[in-house]
Amino acid sequence: MPDGQGAAQAPASRPAPVGRPLLSLTLAAMLDDVHAHSGAVYLLATHEPVLEMAVSAGLPRAFAAPWERVGLSAPIPVAEAVRERRLIWVGGEHEMARRYPRIALVLPYPFALAALPVATATTVYGAAYVTWPGSHPPDLSDREREHLTAACDRLALRLERAAREDRPMRHEPDLLTPTAAPAGTLGSVEATRMVARLPYGLCSLDLHGRVGFANAATAELLDVPVSRLLGTQLWAAVPWLNDPVYEDRYRAALISQHVTSFVALRPPGDWLSFRLYPSTSGLSVRISRARPVSEMTRAGPQRHDGSPRLVTISHVLSLASALTEAAGVQDVVQLVADEISPAVGSQALVVLGSRAGRLHVLGHRGYPDAHVVERFDGLPLSEQTPGTQALNSGVPAFFDSREQLERLYPSRNATPDGMSAWAYLPLIASGRPVGTCVLGYAQSHHFAADEQAVLTSLSGLIAQALERALLYDAKLQLAQGLQAALLPSSLPPLASIEAAARYLPATQGMDIGGDFYDLVSSHGRAAAVIGDVQGHNVTAAGLMGQIRTAVRAYTAVGQAPEEVMRSTNRLLIDLGTELFASCLYLRLDPARGVAVMARAGHPPPLLRRPDGKVKVLDLAGGPLLGIDADATYPTTEVPLVPGSVLALYTDGLIESPGVDFEDALADLGRRFAATGDQPLDELADTLLQRGEEAGQERPDDVALLLLRVRPLG
Repeated sequence: MPDGQGAAQAPASRPAPVGRPLLSLTLAAMLDDVHAHSGAVYLLATHEPVLEMAVSAGLPRAFAAPWERVGLSAPIPVAEAVRERRLIWVGGEHEMARRYPRIALVLPYPFALAALPVATATTVYGAAYVTWPGSHPPDLSDREREHLTAACDRLALRLERAAREDRPMRHEPDLLTPTAAPAGTLGSVEATRMVARLPYGLCSLDLHGRVGFANAATAELLDVPVSRLLGTQLWAAVPWLNDPVYEDRYRAALISQHVTSFVALRPPGDWLSFRLYPSTSGLSVRISRARPVSEMTRAGPQRHDGSPRLVTISHVLSLASALTEAAGVQDVVQLVADEISPAVGSQALVVLGSRAGRLHVLGHRGYPDAHVVERFDGLPLSEQTPGTQALNSGVPAFFDSREQLERLYPSRNATPDGMSAWAYLPLIASGRPVGTCVLGYAQSHHFAADEQAVLTSLSGLIAQALERALLYDAKLQLAQGLQAALLPSSLPPLASIEAAARYLPATQGMDIGGDFYDLVSSHGRAAAVIGDVQGHNVTAAGLMGQIRTAVRAYTAVGQAPEEVMRSTNRLLIDLGTELFASCLYLRLDPARGVAVMARAGHPPPLLRRPDGKVKVLDLAGGPLLGIDADATYPTTEVPLVPGSVLALYTDGLIESPGVDFEDALADLGRRFAATGDQPLDELADTLLQRGEEAGQERPDDVALLLLRVRPLG
């Protein structure tokens, strides 16, 4: 029996020899039993959660090269079959694109697939899959299911016996032997004479694309001798056919087992038509002269009419890579508009999000009148529209013309958008709907099967990018809201002090950090504080809020500057956090013309006198807050005269990689001296411009507090 039952019946005393093609025989029998086109058997690697392809059949292994070794956690059918211990059925290219976009990206062709575990009740030995051409019915029949399950169960038992007998299973040669010629056909000599008389080119390719036969007309049309064609791949022997587009047609024909065709330009100006007739042993290619391009254009839209289309795997993968770079929702919309829409030839798009049972417009391009897309915003998912139907069903919808769309959705006639063809792509990520992408075409557009498959694959990638972007935007909104709540919304007006403040989060991370500032009026005097909690994350921001609240409370009860610092230090230690904080606290007394300052490991403030001279204030101080419970923080009294400006800042304003701290501080002082007469709000923006002008990333948060002493009265 070809399924290897002899191996199962072999006596234990005479085990089957190592290397017997058990896997090949089983796979061949499976394909034959269910009339499948191709398949493979995987074995579980030793001491590794990986499935390794042991033998394949029906198609070159290169077609499945990305999946020769598959992790058990990989989102592909054979791994899922092992994880869930059940048969996995994928009924066509649309379902493949929706459930397994990684496979659909590389093989965007119409075919069906079944994957099964090879396992006993206690042990998994591997997995197997088989494929059928796209003409297979969308459902797996009971007979096919029973045959496949029984074959995998028998194989598991034989692998179990081999393991008990210590007979390791080895990888086996792939089954690509062409079938023998049917009896009763013409002999090879007469067949060759007949083909030689044909007025068009005819050649034969094996499963690897190598030329096995070519008639004289083929050599004449391709302008390549037959001797150079034989034994080589067609696109390798003919330089102007060396294009991924043409190789893609060969792959499409073999996998789908459908006749495919393409038109290619033979330099300098002759167009040739290639028609590929596939079988399980290879392809027959008919080559003839094509009509002039001008005639093909007049005849209507053609597959190779020069319009931009996603026809190569490398192009699709490039777009997929670009999608991974999108951070926010608007980045995704912009990328789809800039990269995907031009590639598929669409002139307009709308990206819709799904929230609370309604669609919401996340972004759109190509519609001069924004009112055209407003009808989508807030649309209940229960409405019968192409966008909601695609999202609810998870099945993309393609409409070649306005008549086709309005026949199914008459209500669209009342809300024209100026387009003549549409692709409605459901965006499904992590098993849940996140939105719909609508591509609009200004002219009627025929969506070929492979184009539909590629667009469906891209919709899965867009959905994943959109899901990440929505999460990113939500986190960003949360971070910005938390930061805004922890920092003062405005500075209190003081009769003798003018103040301005700025805060910029680090550009690396969550746009949230531990830098803080505050200005407090208490007991007829003003107190100012600026500080920097280690880190720029939620933990640092939360601790910053506690410190700022504590400083306010200690100031309100009238503690002196050194006491405020000691109390805050003890609080930080009592909280048990492992984070430290720098801080600068000062009590302003304009009536006496002084400021009393206490410092805890913070960069020194700058004082600009009315004459424009800037001084770096060398203050006494103590260690960072949160290190030593017994630390003291001596104070320094600094004279202030009307017109003086104090600049309090965190180290993010001056520190940058490769720049000495002293040099950066001197540069800040020079800019402060040159621009210090500006209104405080303008001055704050000026002092922040150094890093922004250089286009640098901010590795740390920046806080800046400016205080100008007004004349009394």
